[in-house]
Amino acid sequence: MSIWIWIGFFVLVLAMLAIDLGVTDRHPHEIKIKEALVQTAIWISVSLLFCFGIFVFDGEGYFNGGEKALEFLTGYLIEKSLSMDNLFVFLMLFSYFGIPGKYQHEVLFWGILGALVLRTIFIFAGVSLINRFVWIIPVFGAFLVFTGIKTFLSKDNDNDDPGNNLIIRVFKKLFPVTPKMHEDKFFVREAGKLVATPIFLALLVIEASDIVFAVDSIPAVLAVSHDPFIVLTSNIFAILGLRALYFALAGVARYFIYLKYGLGIILTFVGVKMLLGSEFIMVDMLGRDEALEIPTLWSLAFICVVLVVSIAVSVVVSKKKEAVEASAK
Repeated sequence: MSIWIWIGFFVLVLAMLAIDLGVTDRHPHEIKIKEALVQTAIWISVSLLFCFGIFVFDGEGYFNGGEKALEFLTGYLIEKSLSMDNLFVFLMLFSYFGIPGKYQHEVLFWGILGALVLRTIFIFAGVSLINRFVWIIPVFGAFLVFTGIKTFLSKDNDNDDPGNNLIIRVFKKLFPVTPKMHEDKFFVREAGKLVATPIFLALLVIEASDIVFAVDSIPAVLAVSHDPFIVLTSNIFAILGLRALYFALAGVARYFIYLKYGLGIILTFVGVKMLLGSEFIMVDMLGRDEALEIPTLWSLAFICVVLVVSIAVSVVVSKKKEAVEASAK
């Protein structure tokens, strides 16, 4: 991959972030659903245009990027779907810390900016490990299968108290914190002393949560492609539109009661895909002639079906429950 393509990609990302920060965040306000839907549509459109660009030119020649484009689209969809778990974390944190709607957008901006840096480091480290140690692929695969099954069987954590978060407890011991909001400021001075605000605590937990989510999502995308450019770009484009998606779906997120089952199935599937595609397992250990590669197009179709079904069933069941509860009153 040409260095100029890497440079062009990062210039594009920085330009989009600058526009987003300069235009959307110029006047703090609560993002309404209509505005959030427009922003979400723009981010998705840009991502699809980038995918088309990969299809047309993947750095080696014109119209040679069909498989790479599929890998990007599949990785993008995996990351996007797994990132939806973040929406519930955002809702819980903003409610717990009492962050007004007009300041949530800025918190998410800096949270996502930090996530981009962390994901970049993790992705290059993961690709480097795969290229250097062939046995790491089935380790990632087994981890994804374990995580997928655990996600599928886990109980709801709606009652978790963010105040008990280890990061917050440690930070409060090291640095003074004020319970009062000071508009959109992360730090203020009270009685001549520098203190952190609830907005900074929310940002701190968001960054820590992203590290946890990255442990699942990055190996999942690596199951689709080992090309660092594809893995990184699909991750970044999925994350860039996450905060717009949050405001678009925040009001209806309570309906996604079965989404976690869909995510569990997806994680398990990509883990199995990684295990079957590992020569270390299939050839060296099981004595097969070659590894079993599940075509990227099949993976993309499977993930789309699981997502659509889990969300559709969630909405239908939730609506029926609301109707029954309303008629009982």
